[in-house]
Amino acid sequence: MAFQLPFKFSGTSADAVAAGRARPSRMMEYDQPLVWVTVLLVLLGLVMVYSASIALPDSPKFSNYENAYFLKRQAIFVTIAFIAAAFVFRIPVAVLQRTAPFMFIGTLVLLVLVLVPGIGVVVNGGRRWLNLRVFNLQPSELMKVVMVLYAADFTVRKQQFMHKLTKGFAPMAGAVGLVGVLLLLEPDLGATGVIVCIAMGVLFLGGFNAIWFGGIAGVLVMAFSTIIALSPFRRERLFAYLDPWQEDNALNKAYQLTHSLIAFGRGEFTGVGLGGSLEKLHYLPEAHTDFLMAVIGEELGLAGVLVVIAMFYWLVKRAFDIGRQAIALDQTFAGLVAKGIGIWIGIQTFINMGVNLGLLPTKGLTLPLMSYGGTGVVVNCIGLAILLRIDYENRVMMKGGRV
Repeated sequence: MAFQLPFKFSGTSADAVAAGRARPSRMMEYDQPLVWVTVLLVLLGLVMVYSASIALPDSPKFSNYENAYFLKRQAIFVTIAFIAAAFVFRIPVAVLQRTAPFMFIGTLVLLVLVLVPGIGVVVNGGRRWLNLRVFNLQPSELMKVVMVLYAADFTVRKQQFMHKLTKGFAPMAGAVGLVGVLLLLEPDLGATGVIVCIAMGVLFLGGFNAIWFGGIAGVLVMAFSTIIALSPFRRERLFAYLDPWQEDNALNKAYQLTHSLIAFGRGEFTGVGLGGSLEKLHYLPEAHTDFLMAVIGEELGLAGVLVVIAMFYWLVKRAFDIGRQAIALDQTFAGLVAKGIGIWIGIQTFINMGVNLGLLPTKGLTLPLMSYGGTGVVVNCIGLAILLRIDYENRVMMKGGRV
């Protein structure tokens, strides 16, 4: 006697299964290595921020804070960053392209508000923040990711004029120039440099005339040199960087740099051990922000520094790989955005590490994903969420689906 199942598949169900197999999968696939590298950098940043800031309450300036104050706040910022990243990941790239000009105008308004007395918050002589009660928003950080989107959108819209100076470059130069003026009034030369590099990099990758690009790059170098020459405190910083061990420099303008170099020297290859830094004990100012890499070098040694550098290198390389893939799929805007994010993360990381290692003059730029700072870590995660979204759309299109 033949065995029969107590139930049978209906023809409709079988047809549905077959149709489901025929259709390309719309599963939310994502680049897992990219996510894990990002999470590892953020978590390592949390540990090092705690280590670098644990002794700060011993000083009069932070005497009212508990030892874990900066760790708790950074953990809150990281939580907000991950939630914001999850939300941004759901936004189609086409929507980002349509809204890029409006986001640029909105961020410009925020940069203007920062300069208004009573609205902008002054910290250490710089007016760079807006007080939102819960935390201080830094519009210059937000402008970095917005500039990536705006420059990519501009390049796509003006593609036929990329070889012309007046129509292909002048409008973008005006927009970047306006942003630069507002940032220099804060003042924030470091953010200005990063944003200019983002805009120029995206334009160059988008097909801007190479000869014009070289000439304009030269003009920008002269402009930044003039700004430094006309600014006494920037000029003093530059000369201090050239000879940091001179007595006057070591105790004044090059104080942070010399103690950063001492931290790297103490770390040698394997470091003095997590939590064992001496430079963070009020010798190296702002160790949990701009000079976090020096604490990593002292506590984790050359080995730890090389691991961090390798992770950032992989992150930037992956951004360019995703960008090339998007352009190959005829998604020019997405490809330029992905590469622009790579330029942004790469340039800022290079400048921060260069300053910590004494390769570049001291400049106030944080280490992406790792340094203490609310707006910075949130915006970094948003940028990488956009990169993940581009990669996701690439995967869907390669499987024959539609976004």
